[in-house]
Amino acid sequence: MREALSHDYSSVQAMLDKIEHGHLHLAVFGRVSTGKSSLLNALIGEKRFAASPLHGETRLSEMEAWKEEEAGGVFLIDTPGLDEAGGEQREAMAKEVTGRADLVIFVVDGDITESELAALKTLLAQGRPVLLALNKSDLFTSEQRDRLLTVLRERTDGLLSPDHIIAVAADPRPQVVVEIDEAGNETTTERPVPPDVDALKLRLWDILDAEGKTLAALNASLFAADLSDQVGQRILEARKEIGERLVRTYCVAKGIAVAFNPLPVADLFAAAAIDVGMVVHLSRVYDLPLSRKEAGSLTRVIVAEAAALMGTVWAVHLVSSALKAGTVGLSTVVTAGAQGAIAYYSTYVVGQVAGRYLAQGKSWGDGGPKLVVKQILDSLDRDTVLADAKREIQAKLGLR
Repeated sequence: MREALSHDYSSVQAMLDKIEHGHLHLAVFGRVSTGKSSLLNALIGEKRFAASPLHGETRLSEMEAWKEEEAGGVFLIDTPGLDEAGGEQREAMAKEVTGRADLVIFVVDGDITESELAALKTLLAQGRPVLLALNKSDLFTSEQRDRLLTVLRERTDGLLSPDHIIAVAADPRPQVVVEIDEAGNETTTERPVPPDVDALKLRLWDILDAEGKTLAALNASLFAADLSDQVGQRILEARKEIGERLVRTYCVAKGIAVAFNPLPVADLFAAAAIDVGMVVHLSRVYDLPLSRKEAGSLTRVIVAEAAALMGTVWAVHLVSSALKAGTVGLSTVVTAGAQGAIAYYSTYVVGQVAGRYLAQGKSWGDGGPKLVVKQILDSLDRDTVLADAKREIQAKLGLR
């Protein structure tokens, strides 16, 4: 569990440093090759970020200061492209970076695609303000650019304010200049065209001047809430893993006990002493301790629901399944192994249902215990569990 939480600790430390120094973080987000790095270079006025015509040049997130002050400062963050082939890890990194950003610039280079729109909605759901930058606007005529802006505003209606959608040209094509000398000879040269990002700059500074401190405080609170959810989920997953190992241990113990002293099928679920002990132990794993009396009541509820759902016909099928693999050795050993496997299965069902109940905060949910037991039974591969049971019991008994 400690290893799983080490990354979260690093994230907390980074956020604390950011708050302590009063920094604001602006991150770009978008598909590969929309010109994210070029846009940041245009904003900062220098080529600080790697920009290349090669597909997906940005492999790691990068950060550079945009405006440094004695107390505080604004930093620009570049992220890998969303659709880089084989770049699932980079996509996760980009989402993580934007999750810590105070403001996000979502970069597109044409009409927004369905995948881009889905990503935009995900960002907005995180509560971060987003500006949509239509980059490479120099590739369009004025009429085409205006039409594109109109379409983008229509597609994001209800998501973004119209004045948060801005056309930019981070790295415009050079202007072609044709010169004719006195002899009538033509000479063609290219003249660099400066980036057109002033409108975006003004909008950014308006937002930062008016809401900068509020954005930083909001992002810190959102980060804390997100982190709390993530840590809680990791702890729950770790508890489930420990709980699964615990349940298997009790399953083997009950299976061996029954293998040595076979019980009638009808009595297997009634032999609940081991199951009650398992539920008590499970409740401690989930930090929701139950008394032995409470564990006994919970076990009886599970057993009653399981018995009602399975019925006599199911029990006969269970015995048949358990006996299938028992073709080696004396018949008494086979029968004992089959009964042990059934006992193992019954305890496994109780453990899985109790684990679900505890993972939900000692709650059955809206459907009650019957629905939970049914869902667990439906999710289990009976033959696989029985095969595992036979193998583990035989290994403990020294049988082959």
